[in-house]
Amino acid sequence: MPRRVEFFEGTLSNTSEISTAQIFDTTLRDGEQSPRTSFSYDDKREIAARLDAMGTHVIEAGFPVNSDAEFAAVRDIAADTTATVCGLARVVDADVEAAIDADVDMVHVFVSTSDVQLEDSMHASREEAVERSIRSIERVREAGIDVMFSPMDATRTDGEFLVEVVEAVSEAGVDWINVPDTCGVATPTRFADLIATIDAHTDAKIDVHTHDDFGLATANAIAGMEAGAASAQVSVNGIGERAGNAAYEEVVMALESLYDVDTGIDTTQIRALADLVERTSAMEIPANKPVVGRNAFAHESGIHAAGVIENSATFEPGVMTPEMVGAERELVMGKHTGTHSVRERLADAGFEPTDEEVRAVTRRVKDHGAAKERVTDDTFERFAREVGVRRPEPVTEGVQ
Repeated sequence: MPRRVEFFEGTLSNTSEISTAQIFDTTLRDGEQSPRTSFSYDDKREIAARLDAMGTHVIEAGFPVNSDAEFAAVRDIAADTTATVCGLARVVDADVEAAIDADVDMVHVFVSTSDVQLEDSMHASREEAVERSIRSIERVREAGIDVMFSPMDATRTDGEFLVEVVEAVSEAGVDWINVPDTCGVATPTRFADLIATIDAHTDAKIDVHTHDDFGLATANAIAGMEAGAASAQVSVNGIGERAGNAAYEEVVMALESLYDVDTGIDTTQIRALADLVERTSAMEIPANKPVVGRNAFAHESGIHAAGVIENSATFEPGVMTPEMVGAERELVMGKHTGTHSVRERLADAGFEPTDEEVRAVTRRVKDHGAAKERVTDDTFERFAREVGVRRPEPVTEGVQ
């Protein structure tokens, strides 16, 4: 199957803003922090295996110091996974040692840098935050492991202090600087400007972590990558703290289809991955969820359905098809259904309708939908029988 569809016209004609991108999945860490969500050991192993098989670059497997069970899950995922496996740690000695002992490929250390979090959550001074960060980074490097550093609440941090922190951890030898929009207050232009500023003060690679409190997580993640970030942290179905994170499926497909970036990820498994996380997280996927919602490739409006029947690129992106993400297109019957959809559905069901019969069935479908009644397959076939649409009996070979 081709990686994308050739339909680059109009606003899609320029796709040069991003050339390469790393996908850092945090479903098993930040995703699990969704209220009322908890992954079992087996859940974590199954999700990690799926992410790994798809070619996900980095898997943040959890917070090793959190519990013995969490440590075991992170350790075992690290042992059995091809992807880079990351463990989270505060800038606290016990956290860092637990992550190192879990034998991960990367340790992700973080500290609050906004004054509100330093004063009312961490209860530490700016100076203490910097000192602890440097000490933690040096310990991870001493262990011979890649280290990522996050100035938590970066988008609400004093600009001059943020630069001071970035320069200090860069001098300490950090490999990656993650820029987190912890409380989801960034906007695409402002976040891009912030990434450009940080990039000017470090030689480390930049990663972004965006939250969806205002529905801007994916847009902010992409804006950060346009501004020079090499990696984006995402979670499947966008689950995570509060309103969640930038969604794995949205960021990956935006990169693949809108920016023509070959992420190396097997996108045909995206729907199966989304279903797995929906089941294990007990968080239902909204019908209108981009890429993986049941309405993402569904059409009811007569004009839209007629166009899609003729050429799916008429009323779908054109550069993203259901096949690319392991989904299926659906023509939904309801109040807005037109004759083209009804004729297509009748033909699929083996009927041979006349034009008048198509119009008669369409009227029944519209009336049923207008009454807020669902048009199921059984209901649709009942309408066809009531109208008297002919359906030839299948031809079978005689018994010899």
